[in-house]
Amino acid sequence: MVTTATMEPPSVYRPARPGLVIAVLAFAGMSASFMQTILIPIQGKLPELLGAGRDDTAWVITVTLLVSAICTPVSGKLGDMYGKRRIAVVLLSLLITGSLICGLSPTVVPLIIGRALQGTGMGVIPLGISILRDTLPKERLGSAIALVSATLGVGGALGLPISALVTEHFDWHVLFWVAACLGGLALTLYLLLVPAGSATAHGRFDVIGTVGLAIGLTGLLLAVSRGNEWGWTSAPTISWMGTGIIALLLWGWFELRRTNPLVDLRVSARGTVLMTNLASIAMGFALFSSSIVFPQLLQLPEAAGGLGLHLLNASLILMPSGLAMLAMSPIAGRIERQIGPKPLLIAGAVIIALAYLAAVLLDLTIWLVLGINTGIGVGIGLGYAAMPTLIMQAVPVNETGAANGLNTLMRALGTSIAAAAIAAVLANSATKTATGSMPSETGFELALIFGLVAAAVCAVLAALIPKPKPAPHEDPALAEGVLGAL
Repeated sequence: MVTTATMEPPSVYRPARPGLVIAVLAFAGMSASFMQTILIPIQGKLPELLGAGRDDTAWVITVTLLVSAICTPVSGKLGDMYGKRRIAVVLLSLLITGSLICGLSPTVVPLIIGRALQGTGMGVIPLGISILRDTLPKERLGSAIALVSATLGVGGALGLPISALVTEHFDWHVLFWVAACLGGLALTLYLLLVPAGSATAHGRFDVIGTVGLAIGLTGLLLAVSRGNEWGWTSAPTISWMGTGIIALLLWGWFELRRTNPLVDLRVSARGTVLMTNLASIAMGFALFSSSIVFPQLLQLPEAAGGLGLHLLNASLILMPSGLAMLAMSPIAGRIERQIGPKPLLIAGAVIIALAYLAAVLLDLTIWLVLGINTGIGVGIGLGYAAMPTLIMQAVPVNETGAANGLNTLMRALGTSIAAAAIAAVLANSATKTATGSMPSETGFELALIFGLVAAAVCAVLAALIPKPKPAPHEDPALAEGVLGAL
């Protein structure tokens, strides 16, 4: 007979006030994802503000992307090995340090260093999801996971109008003092309210695997994110792409031979995990397509086919999408308990696809953009709620941090590919005017079709996700307990 005790994961601790823990983890996730959009209002002005060339200032944006992509799976594994709260506290401390460096930066080099440190903060999102798995009763788990998972998109959506407001009325360095304050508050709340828990994995940390993953992701993401500037057939783009692919292939070969790998590729190759991660790439692409198209369309002058809004007003039109993600969290949790995470992911992808279809077929107005973008936020809220649950149903308890980190990386990879693809579409279809080059109506329409296709692909991939099955070597009682809790 299997008792309840044997069915609980070894690190479970039930806090007296779980609602506060959920709120802290969500706030920390939003504070970290806020860093992704913090410089968008002044991105074009950075060369002038820093007295540097565009190639140099581009690293201020690129380095945060690279570090966050590398940090998410690494921090998840470290959390499994040394305690999730402990690693989250370290990451928040690095985020605060990076924000302070940026706030004091007069030139581009220290700003790049500070932005790299800010990028480490993204690791608190998968760690937060895993902490929920370890600490919450099963009846609250679905809604809580939905909330913390959605912060990956919410922080960016809410951060854009905040950044626009600050840069309109204050020196641009104030953005980073705001970021430091948010990080400091998140760190304090983490220390006071989040239970310490315990490590669930043992062994030596995979340093070689970490270096290999870092080289591979750096090469791949640099080629994707800078390909439009360098040229897709240029030597730097091809060199970085080739380096990334070769490094990732060697990394995979090495990881399969490790007893305690950074990422257990055998677990990641399970049907449920693999298909969920592929669907995550597609949904990340669908999310970011609108994030690129709608801000430009809203701000483009009416004479050029846009809607002629100021940055702050455009940001306020886009903000309800983030609020929709937040609002869907409790609803997604209740739906997931009734029908399961797989139908929830399919429903989210279908809603996004319908929103893009409306954007393609209808003549866009300000209020229509608001409605369509909010609909995309609803779909993202549902989809992002389902993904971590699908992952945790299919992996051992001691792999939840690393598996969630990899899933977060897949979403980020989707947004990076979208950024490159949509930017290329808009640039290639741009028309020249007296004031410069501007995206054309054809470019916007094609970019929205890309988002529609990505959402449709996500729905198909989600429909193909098989039911999770524990591996033969895993404790069936423990696996049964994990599936029951989820």
